[in-house]
Order: sequence, then structure tokens, then C-alpha cells
Amino acid sequence: MFLYMFPLWGNGSSAWLRALAAEMVKDGHEVAIVAPEKRKLPNIKHYVVNPPQMGVFVGNPELPNAKRYQDMNGVELGEIYTSYLDATLPAVKEFQPEIIHVFHTAFLPGVARIAKILYGIRFIVMTHGSDLHYLTQDGRLIGLIKDALRVSALITANSAFTRRWFLKMFGTEWDRKLRTIPGGVYLDQYKCSSEQMKILDQKYGLKDKKVVLFTGRLTIHKGVEYLIKAARQIQGEVLILGDGPERKHLEHLIKLYKLKNCRILGYMKSDERIGFRTFYGRADVYVAPSTWKEPLGLVILEAMAAKTPVISTRAGGVTSIIKDGYNGFLVHSRNATEIANRVNQLLDDENLCKKMAMRSFELVEKKYTWNHIAKSFEHIYEKHSSSTSEYLSLVKRALKNNNRNK
Repeated sequence: MFLYMFPLWGNGSSAWLRALAAEMVKDGHEVAIVAPEKRKLPNIKHYVVNPPQMGVFVGNPELPNAKRYQDMNGVELGEIYTSYLDATLPAVKEFQPEIIHVFHTAFLPGVARIAKILYGIRFIVMTHGSDLHYLTQDGRLIGLIKDALRVSALITANSAFTRRWFLKMFGTEWDRKLRTIPGGVYLDQYKCSSEQMKILDQKYGLKDKKVVLFTGRLTIHKGVEYLIKAARQIQGEVLILGDGPERKHLEHLIKLYKLKNCRILGYMKSDERIGFRTFYGRADVYVAPSTWKEPLGLVILEAMAAKTPVISTRAGGVTSIIKDGYNGFLVHSRNATEIANRVNQLLDDENLCKKMAMRSFELVEKKYTWNHIAKSFEHIYEKHSSSTSEYLSLVKRALKNNNRNK
């Protein structure tokens, strides 16, 4: 059973959940998801949470007007927490999972902790980094989280960087039960047909143009303003796919600089005829200009899977994927000139583009497919799962010892 507190589309962690759930079903396991989502995935049991309001850690394109959790008062947080308890406990009773997988360290570990007390179900916790960022801003739940982590079966981090961040925040005593498992992609999803490319070129006027791409939430941490500033020197079309609180500011910059080669296309939903994955295949260069230390950068793996060379800021978990000058370029944060120079270097050198793209693709093919990642989690589930009979045995033993002590 997966516990999740966002829509099942719209960000990196939701892609994780959908992929893991699908892979577990494919391997013959029964899967349930507890989340505030009414759209259903095939062959999966869904339990819908109805919180009084939806919140975000940083931002989510499916929740454009949602309040950040750090800006909520205690009553608001309490009502949200209660809604997850009200949905999760009956779901656990009905579904009877052998293990619970909690996404993010904030909020839901405490819910899983109570499920363990009442039903004896073991649980693991996954940190993605955005949850740690939230907890640096708002520490009200730290005590509750630490108590849950203490009795969790295992904790996983999506990159070596996130792992170090977690240990710095919670303490090195958690090192013994912390594992690093990265995210992944489905390679087949990034094979685009010539017909799809043609439709995209016609719709957006891209025929015979070099394309530079960004995808993701439009928040201040993503550094998109530096890509827009770089567009003044970039010899190609800059496309920005995404939405978020920074969109108006970014559109203002495009008008201010009178840019004709830079457009914000908004958030592409999963049912779009020409989905966002086609843009990855059409792009000549992908740019990730983050101003903060990205925990992993699932969008970077997506670009690499589409055989598109990547330029990223030199920080966070990205450095474990991109080797500067080998399968992409690393640039300094907030440096529009450096971004533009590297982009133009790739646009001018088709041979270099192809070499970097193939090296990236080979890395993803070897280490970052969902099938490979899911096997790691399947092993964890099998090793740490609990059963009702085991729990009843523990309860009987405890009662027997208690009576003996009396």
C-alpha cells in the first residue's frame, strides 16, 4: 500500500508512484494507493482522501492555487492530518497490506506509524528532497516524524545528495537504515515518431528550427529566469513547458527583453495529443537552470532517455548523473551567459550533440529504467513485509509476558 498526499500527476514523485505501482502489478502483486486522487490507475485499488484543502511543499502545476504547508496554521495542518488518518486506517483494515510505502518524510510517516501500532503493518519511508526543503522552513512536525522514522523498517533517498541532506537534518544515527535508490524512466515512452514530430513542428512553428527545452514547475528554485535571460544570446527557439507561481514574472521578462525566440507553453497534461515527451525528442538541447540543489532531477533522466544532451547547474544530485563535458555540461548557478555559451556550443556542433546524447542514453539504459528500480524496491518489500499472523503472534507473546509479570 502506497501513501501519497498529492495528485498522481504533475510532479516527479507522482511519476515514481505510478511506475512502482505498475511494476508491482506486472510482477503479480496486489497494490493499493491512498491519495487525494479520483483518477484511477489500472488494476490498482484506490482509496481517495478528501482533505479540507490541498497543500504543496514548493509547487505543483495541478494545484496552481494551493497554499504552501509552511504558510498554514496549526488548525489547517491538523485538519489535513486527520483527513489522512480517517482515510488510511479503514483502507488498511480492508486491504490488509503486508507493507506500507510512505512517499515523503513530511506528514504521512506519522499516519503509517499509527497504522503500525493498530494493525502491526511495517512501513518504509521515501524522501525525495522537496519534503526536506519544506522541513527546513517549517519544523513543527519534526518530532512526530522522528518517532515514525525510529520504528520504520527502512528509509530510502532518491540520490546520494538527498541522503546526505537527510542525515544532516535528522542525524547520522539513521545511516544504518537509509538506502539510496534513484528514480527511473520507461525508455519506450521517449521514442517519438516522425509523424508526432511533424505535428509538433506545425503546431508550434518549429520547422527547421533548433529547439532548446525546459520542463518543470515554474518556481523561483528552478531558475527559469536565467534561461530566459540566456535566450537573448541563444541561437535557437527556447520552449518552456510548465506552470507555477513564477509564470507571470517570467512572461514579463520575455516581454521586457522583447524576445521572439522564447515561449512559455504551459503545463502539458497526460492526455494531450502531443504530450510533453514528444518535446524531449524534438529538442536539440535540454536546460535545467536550477538555483537550488536539485535532489535528483527526474526531468534530466527523461531528456537523456530521449537522447537529448543536457545542460544543468552544477549542484545537488544532478552531479551523479551528468559528467561535465562527457554526457552533458554543468554550469554555474544564476549564470545566463554561461548557459547561452554552452547551448550555442551544442547547437553549432552536431557531432558533439550526438556523442553526449548517446552517452547519456546508455547510462539511463544501464542504471535508470523503472524495471531496474522496481526490482530494488520489490526486494525491500519482500525483506521487510509483515503479516497478520506474525502480528497476532507478537500480541499473544506480549500478553503472555504481561500476565507472567503480574
